[in-house]
Amino acid sequence: MLILVTNDDGIHSPGLEVLAHSLKSKGRVVIVAPDRNRSAVGHALTLERPLRAEQLRPDVYSVDGTPTDCVHLGIHGLIQEQPDLVVSGINRGSNIGDDITYSGTVSAALEASLMGIPSFAMSYDSLLPHPDGLELAGQFATKMADIVLDKGLPAGTFLNVNVPHRVCNGVKLTKQGKRRYSEKVVTNKDPRGRAYYWITGTEITVSDSPDTDSYALQRGFISVSPLRTNLTHEQSYEDLHGWLDSFSKVF
Repeated sequence: MLILVTNDDGIHSPGLEVLAHSLKSKGRVVIVAPDRNRSAVGHALTLERPLRAEQLRPDVYSVDGTPTDCVHLGIHGLIQEQPDLVVSGINRGSNIGDDITYSGTVSAALEASLMGIPSFAMSYDSLLPHPDGLELAGQFATKMADIVLDKGLPAGTFLNVNVPHRVCNGVKLTKQGKRRYSEKVVTNKDPRGRAYYWITGTEITVSDSPDTDSYALQRGFISVSPLRTNLTHEQSYEDLHGWLDSFSKVF
């Protein structure tokens, strides 16, 4: 069994170490991770420059690129073998609701799914690497790996897993909820008088229904959300047929 592990927090992240160590009971684990923190880079792929990879020790590689780069390079350039499973994480902080669109952690699992490889993303709902919480996340990752490897996943589907930092009350299958942030840009000047801008903002609490990821996580449950690679909205596809009929005589 070959498992590729990556993340977006960087090669030295405690969560990555715990994840890789936990999954070693399942087979060979190869780590291919960014050389630094690449949080919130989304599904970015580096095309304008070459990538460099440094082997830190056997089966551990540091890459000067994004999480998506790491999946690509790991499979096609470093391992040169298709893994049985790709796992991304354990991320520092949860990835729920709208966070999914920015998350490099989730995007790495998305990339693997696009390549036809079963995958899931793991996140831990704390910015501090509490040993007990990370250990719980690592234990659940091994159980999730067992299920995915045994049962498989539907084509174009991957999983987004979020583990609470409090005592775990169980596991819930969830849908993507809503997690928004206030939009704010801090403007200041550097010592040379040049303006710089820092994108920031605080989380806006959004009330979610009981079947969503944020609702489950806030109540101490591990959230497991099946996501898909195809972003087509089927209902809108049908509705837009009527809208676009009016253009048929013009275009």
